[in-house]
Amino acid sequence: MARKILFYETGPADVLKIVEVPTPEPGAGEIRIRVKAIGLNRAEINFRAATYGPPPAFPAQLGLEASGEIDAVGTGVTGLRVGDAVSVIATFGYTQYGLYGDLVLAPARSIVKHPANLSWEEAAASWMPFTTAWTGLIDLAKLTSKDTVLITAASSSVGLAAIQVTRREGAIPIALTRGSRKADALLQAGAAHVIATEEKDVEEEVKRLTDGKGARVVFDAVGGPSFAKLVSSTAMDGLVLTYGVLSKQMNSFPAVQVFRRRLTIRGFAANTGLDDNARLDALKSYILPGLASGAFKPYIAKTFPFERIVDAHRYLESNEQFGKVVVTV
Repeated sequence: MARKILFYETGPADVLKIVEVPTPEPGAGEIRIRVKAIGLNRAEINFRAATYGPPPAFPAQLGLEASGEIDAVGTGVTGLRVGDAVSVIATFGYTQYGLYGDLVLAPARSIVKHPANLSWEEAAASWMPFTTAWTGLIDLAKLTSKDTVLITAASSSVGLAAIQVTRREGAIPIALTRGSRKADALLQAGAAHVIATEEKDVEEEVKRLTDGKGARVVFDAVGGPSFAKLVSSTAMDGLVLTYGVLSKQMNSFPAVQVFRRRLTIRGFAANTGLDDNARLDALKSYILPGLASGAFKPYIAKTFPFERIVDAHRYLESNEQFGKVVVTV
């Protein structure tokens, strides 16, 4: 038997239950992983609470990101062996695979042998943040050294990854965070500038920092009423990328600013286009060397044991973290 975390109704963190299930057997093109660590993601909170997206079918599973050892290999899988230390890239949805468990299945194409310099916790904290940053900033925005990037929710795991990707391309990352409490940590993490959005006028600060030009790229996870300020802070012919809705309030859409500045507004999910093998290979080729060299560093805010999954979800919902929340198995 294996242990898995399931829920039978939507709601607060308490709906998550640890249950025993038959040990899953890998099918063609699949592997089974003995999980060591699980990275938690905001999308899992929203899915559990049914705050956006289609309602889950019960019993429902969670988990897009994990690290561990290969425990079994299905037919047709090459290049992977029992005992390999691996991480999972989220190229799938919850209805296909759920990684909140101690013995779980994953598609072999989504597996990477993670660099030896990473701990299990770091390996589980890497791929969703850097995949999201790569998809938005490299694949879609085609970031260059001439660019300035506004990064909202900058102390989140994705925000911190975006800062590092921006730096690697020689561009200027401006971190946005609600208060100034995390400002020093964001600067140490590589932000060129930090704007506390509850203390400063974002548009005025961005104008000051960019000599009135604005930012060519906005990388936004928040939306809501602050969206209009982000649009007003974008340069002519700029790109606003939106990948999350941390604010539950309605977006204010400044249509006049959008057409006067000739802006492109583009939404995307972390696994956008990763059903294409060439794009998936490009992602791996970009991120793996950065993780191996230490140029890319996953930040871990706090770890919880598997048995405290409810507490881990509550902590993620508190928005107090700086980096990734990880569950150890």
